[in-house]
Amino acid sequence: MSAAKLDPIDRKILAELQADGRMTNVELAKRVGISAPPCLRRVRTLEEAGYIRGYHADVDARELGFEVQVFAMVGLQSQAEVDLSAFEEKCRNWPLVRECHMLNGEVDFVLKCVAPDLSTFQSFLTEQLTSAPNVASVKTSLVIRCAKDDPGVPFEVLEARLSRSS
Repeated sequence: MSAAKLDPIDRKILAELQADGRMTNVELAKRVGISAPPCLRRVRTLEEAGYIRGYHADVDARELGFEVQVFAMVGLQSQAEVDLSAFEEKCRNWPLVRECHMLNGEVDFVLKCVAPDLSTFQSFLTEQLTSAPNVASVKTSLVIRCAKDDPGVPFEVLEARLSRSS
């Protein structure tokens, strides 16, 4: 089911939950203009269809002692599917790697990593990441500050696109 197949109420439900996943079903129903029982059915349908993958708290890494955030650009020696999959599996098992994205272009993967301090990240970098099978190069950039960190998608852009195609 594509975004175009969702009706405006479904899209509003997704936008509201993306902004605040903790609101009650009653509050959500009120915000989208329907009663609570059909709202809950719609939410469950959106979950089952894969539009809603989960609900998470947005925790502050620095408040929890993770002072270091780094983006690592990784180049592999081989881009055969078996080697790409093996590297992705490695990334899923490294706790400091919070995001792993395969890219098109000069870099094969970009990893978003967090660590409590620079020495912990350096140990991960030298003992695990750069020494992992098939890793040819790693370039890192330390995050100084984050200017924007919006989750999900811009629903206003989706709505504008859908209104032009109607």
